[in-house]
Amino acid sequence: MDNQELLKTVEARAEKWLGPQYDEQTRLEVKAMLEADDKTPLIEAFYKDLEFGTGGLRGIMGAGTNRMNIYTVGSATQGLANYLNDCFKELPQISVVVGFDVRHNSRKFAELAANIFSANGIKVYLFDDGCPTPEVSYAIRKLGCQSGVMITASHNPREYNGYKAYWSDGAQMISPHDVKTIEYVEAITSLDQVKFEGDKKLIEVIGPDIDRQFLADVHTLSLSPESDRRHSDMKIVYTPLHGVGTRLTYRSLELWGFNEVIHVPEQDIHNGDFPTVKSPNPENHEALEMAIEKAKKVGAQIVLAADPDADRIALAVRDKKGEYQLVNGNQLVMMLLNYIITRNAELGRIKGDEYCVKTIVTTETIKRIADANNVKCFDCYTGFKWIANVMRDMEGKGRYIGGGEESYGFLAETFVRDKDSISANSLMAEMAAWAADKGMNLYELLIDIYAKYGFSRERGVSVVRPGKSGADEIVAMMKEFRENPPRELAGSPIVEIKDYSDLNCRNLKTGEVTKMNFPTTSNVLQFFTESGDKISIRPSGTEPKIKFYVEVREDMASKEDYEATVVKAEKHIDQILSDLKVK
Repeated sequence: MDNQELLKTVEARAEKWLGPQYDEQTRLEVKAMLEADDKTPLIEAFYKDLEFGTGGLRGIMGAGTNRMNIYTVGSATQGLANYLNDCFKELPQISVVVGFDVRHNSRKFAELAANIFSANGIKVYLFDDGCPTPEVSYAIRKLGCQSGVMITASHNPREYNGYKAYWSDGAQMISPHDVKTIEYVEAITSLDQVKFEGDKKLIEVIGPDIDRQFLADVHTLSLSPESDRRHSDMKIVYTPLHGVGTRLTYRSLELWGFNEVIHVPEQDIHNGDFPTVKSPNPENHEALEMAIEKAKKVGAQIVLAADPDADRIALAVRDKKGEYQLVNGNQLVMMLLNYIITRNAELGRIKGDEYCVKTIVTTETIKRIADANNVKCFDCYTGFKWIANVMRDMEGKGRYIGGGEESYGFLAETFVRDKDSISANSLMAEMAAWAADKGMNLYELLIDIYAKYGFSRERGVSVVRPGKSGADEIVAMMKEFRENPPRELAGSPIVEIKDYSDLNCRNLKTGEVTKMNFPTTSNVLQFFTESGDKISIRPSGTEPKIKFYVEVREDMASKEDYEATVVKAEKHIDQILSDLKVK
């Protein structure tokens, strides 16, 4: 389709939004885009429909089929309601949970979804206020619901919002349910099909009781209560980055015995503009600057954080010079799994059926830790719905002890099926207390892990390409890497290529091609070098970007060589990215 054809299609779609079924504000916004000389905003708003990706429905708020608004949310909810009513028609009462975060329009979208579900005869448990994403997953399982929705755009910039759809096990949807939901949503071709008028009798507001049950269950994860008591006065700074982490995290840390949890008051304030940060993403050092400054003033041992919907985590630890260093997402998962596995071994709880889960782009050091301790380690695709899928497949076959991904997500429990900052932050505080009992802080514990299991260093780079032209460019980049893969990276030959689009693993030394065992294909490409490096490339499922994940191995002769080894590894990564022409 050339540009003129695309524009005609887009204009035809947009003109439908000038009808009386749309509110005046929406009509004015669409009219302005249609009349503007620059048609780029119009094209971006209408060139496609929002689709379910690795994190569900997510987009910029505003008028248009490719935007988050009451009509796209309404159509998605009506489609999901129709699908639920077809899937569970034998049940006397279908039920769902609806939660929301602090973003602009989150409460509005949540109440809209609740009304549409109830208008379709579905009982709704609607949270009373902003709640953590993992608490929605928990409530679905606890209340025996068939589905659930969380209105959030996680750590995205302020102009975004999103719609995470969950199934009856509390996990985000995967095939066939995500695909089927899309089909049902696409069948909503007119707003006349959307039942906007809710049935108040079918909407029940929930909150405090679920909070208490959730916190009690999270506390069962504690592995070192004696360490918690001995270090109850350990100073911990926590920031929710203006999000819903305030609802449960402070209470959880107190329940675990930590009495010196220090707030960053400016960031306790719920505000969808996220005024104290450029981006509410705990992966970014800038997001934790205020918390680290507070930690310096009070002499805190660690800094903990969560993103606005309280599913992702962040950790800053003190190095040998007393400076606070951010721990990256790979290290977070590695440290938490090392703690859980080691502590289970110390308590005599490793029986041989334990397993952990990591995504294919997460550090391979985790597998070395698991293998050394007789714990099985599963690989899965990026996104916690795939970690939950492994948990579903392993139900009754093994004991799950933790799983996570490099993008700062971790899950320690089975009563939730999505990443959970409340349990992860509580465990990180306990891990610090446990390490203190061994005469270490968490920075020293990190070095100790590398000394024992081998050093690795990871870096993720996202190349942003917004809009229709950006999406086309990302497609072209993936095609080029597949058709013309590099022969070597940083001077080391490529010895293996894994292409998850066809599940073929090619050994370049022997020429052998084997099939990988994954539940479906995915647009991911991996290169493995002779020196042990791993490079993964994948387009994001929720954002207009292509992601590069680089993991390199280096020899670290002793713990004293850690900082020098980090410098060497960073240069190694720089060279790989240069060879890939990634800036």
